[in-house]
Amino acid sequence: MRTKKFAFHLLALFVIAATVLSACGAPAPAEEAPAATEAAMTEEAMTEAPAADPMAELVAAAEAEGMLTTIALPPDWCNYGGVIDAFKAKYPNIEVNELNPDAGSADEIEAIKANKDNKGPQAPDVIDVGFSFGESSKAEGLIQPYKVSTWDTIPDDAKDPEGYWYGDYYGVLSFLVNTDVQPDVPQDWADLLDPKYKGQIALSGDPRTSNQAIQSVYAAALANGGTLDDPQPGLDFFADLNAAGNLIPLIANNGLVATGEIPVRITWDYNALAAIDTFEGNPNATVVVPATGRFAGVYVQAISAYAPHPNAAKLWMEFLYSDEGQILWMEGYCHPIREADLRARGVIPQELLDKLPDVSGAVFPSLDQLNAAKELITKNWDSAVGADVQAAP
Repeated sequence: MRTKKFAFHLLALFVIAATVLSACGAPAPAEEAPAATEAAMTEEAMTEAPAADPMAELVAAAEAEGMLTTIALPPDWCNYGGVIDAFKAKYPNIEVNELNPDAGSADEIEAIKANKDNKGPQAPDVIDVGFSFGESSKAEGLIQPYKVSTWDTIPDDAKDPEGYWYGDYYGVLSFLVNTDVQPDVPQDWADLLDPKYKGQIALSGDPRTSNQAIQSVYAAALANGGTLDDPQPGLDFFADLNAAGNLIPLIANNGLVATGEIPVRITWDYNALAAIDTFEGNPNATVVVPATGRFAGVYVQAISAYAPHPNAAKLWMEFLYSDEGQILWMEGYCHPIREADLRARGVIPQELLDKLPDVSGAVFPSLDQLNAAKELITKNWDSAVGADVQAAP
C-alpha cells in the first residue's frame, strides 16, 4: 500500500475506460466490428446499423436473476434512497431487497459469513463498508473481484488492484446540532467537553463495530494531540467525555436529533447536511465541520463471494460507478470517488458543487493506519471509555 495521501489522488485526472473489463465474470467487451468493403456495406447500411451495447449481456443476466440484495443503505445516507430509486427505474425487472438499513460495517461482514450457504433473501449480494473492512474481507475470502468499466478513473490508492474492493465516496466528520435545543453550537472537538453539553452528545454507531464511530474516535485523536499513527488520544478524549456525562450511550440518528433526544450528533458531513434538508426548519439545525481534527473517511464497495445474484451485483456496481451514479451520491452531499474525473470533464451541475462544504485541511489515513487504529479502538473502547453504546429502544 502506498503511503501517499489519498487527497493527492483526488486532484489527479483520469481517463475513463471505454469497455467493461473481463475480470471474474465481468461482461465481455463488445467485439470490434470487422472492416467492411464498399460493396458489403453501403453508407445507408452503415447509418442504420445499431451500435453494440457492451452492457447488454450483463443486463440480460441480471434481469434473469431478478433481484439484488443490499444491506446497510439508509435512504438518507449519501442519497441512497435516490440511488436505489434510479436503479429500479432503469432496471424495472430487478427487485431491490433492502436488508437492515441501519447496520454497521461489521454487521455487513457478519451477514455474509452467516449466509454462506443461504441463497435466500437474507444473504447480501453487495456491501458498502469502511475502508479498512475491504482488505480484511478479501483476506477472509468473503468478497469476489469485479472491475467496473470506469475502473481507470478510480484513484489507485482507493482500490484493490485485483478488483476485490474499491472506494465509492468519502465524507468528513462533523457535528449536527439541533439549535432549538442547544443554541450554543460547538465549533471544535474540545468544545464538546463543556458542561453545557451534559447528556447531549452521541456517536453514530458503536465504536466496537461501526466504521463511522471508530473513525469519530480517530478524528478526535487528531484534535487532541494524536496523529494518524497514534489514535490513543481519541480514546482518552471519549473517556473524558463519558466521565463528564456529556456522552449519551445511544446510537444517534437524524430522528433522535429531530426530537431533541440527541441534540449533538457526531456524523459524516453528508449525513448531517442531508438531515438539514429533511428537517425543513423543524427543528432548526446546523452543521459544523470542526476547526481541527478534520478527518476524511472513505467507504468501499464489494460483491459478496457468496452473492445469490452475482450478475445483478455487477450491474449495481456499474450503475454506482457511472457518471449518473456518482452524481446521485453527490446530490446526497458525498464526495464521489470519481469526482476528479467528473470535474475535469465538466459534467457536475454547478448547484451541486456549490452545496458541498469547505473541508480544506482534511486528512486521509492510509489503509495500514486505518487498520491499526481500528484494532486499537475496538479492542480498548470498553476498558478505556466504558460506555456501552447501543441502539435506541
